[in-house]
Amino acid sequence: MRTIFPVGLFQNMKTPFYYYDVELLKATLATATCEADKYGYKLHYAVKANFNPRLLKIIADSGVGCDCVSGGEVKAAIAAGFAPENIVFAGVGKTDDEISLAIAENIGCINAESFPELEIINALAAEQGRVVNVALRVNPNVVAHTHSNITTGLAENKFGINYEQLSEAIGVVERAENIKLIGLHFHIGSQILDMNDFVALCDRVNEIQESLYNTMRLTMSDINVGGGLGVRYDAPDEFPVPDFAQYFATYARHLKLREGQKVHFELGRSLVAQCGTLITKTTLVKKGLTKQFAVVDAGMNDLVRPALYEAYHKIENLSSDASEEVYDVVGPVCESSDVFGKDRELASTKRGDVLAIRSAGAYGESMAFGYNCRTLPYGFLSTDVAYEQAE
Repeated sequence: MRTIFPVGLFQNMKTPFYYYDVELLKATLATATCEADKYGYKLHYAVKANFNPRLLKIIADSGVGCDCVSGGEVKAAIAAGFAPENIVFAGVGKTDDEISLAIAENIGCINAESFPELEIINALAAEQGRVVNVALRVNPNVVAHTHSNITTGLAENKFGINYEQLSEAIGVVERAENIKLIGLHFHIGSQILDMNDFVALCDRVNEIQESLYNTMRLTMSDINVGGGLGVRYDAPDEFPVPDFAQYFATYARHLKLREGQKVHFELGRSLVAQCGTLITKTTLVKKGLTKQFAVVDAGMNDLVRPALYEAYHKIENLSSDASEEVYDVVGPVCESSDVFGKDRELASTKRGDVLAIRSAGAYGESMAFGYNCRTLPYGFLSTDVAYEQAE
């Protein structure tokens, strides 16, 4: 499935903005849920990837649950129609107000990440006269082969409880009157394409489960293995939908479950990245002695991933089919890191040409910020096209 861009319409629209291919989003959701259903797995969309309200509604309507990491995300999820019992709430620094909100909304589970947090959850649940479902987020100390800023499962990461401390954490829960321990939560990182990383996670989960049963005769009802499946940023048209079949089959082959256990996944990037494109116009082309720069009206404040992670996004000139030239594609923000791509081959580019920065549906609009007093980009859905063209 190739994204078809209404270039003529884009030429007359104010840029930058995010363009979302709704049909691709729905196809991706359908594929993911179909493959997960083969094994009885439960999907939760990671809201942090993109919380555009209209996209959230589409995702909620697909029947998946969601994973939130702030009170604001919990509110956004409920407003979009996600059932509270299908919401899980993670995060290393939840405030009292956020925890109290989650308890009041009767969400499915709070993923606790430290000993102090367990005590806080118990106290706040007691204030509301509730017993709260809790999963312990465990650091499995598994290396994910991805960027260091998006690894989360190592012993020294800020997230979770070290697996060596798990029995102690379970003891804290057992003494708490307003907490019910239902599961274990793991997450090793993001943008992972090597299935061996997930095999390593499965091996560690198996080891932990075996140890808990042998030492405490304890079996959890729920195992949450997080997300992390990556996308092909280099080839969005060739690989518009990630390989969910291989991903879920990897867990089915390697994760040893106990009778009746439910497995939860928290996918974000893999569900929404490829459906989103940052549309920008060329402000000018600046030629130096050895380089030429395509200066565009989008900046790092609109899409921060290249500046923050040195992330690659494919860039296309939608206005031209002329022969290719080499450009550094840069934005207007007053920072040297405001670069979308260096030494990129684009169709010969001139002022006013519309460029597409692909695979920007995840951690694009959701991470946009107002540096240099710049206006936040807006989201334009493919389903809006017919209406706009009719105007």
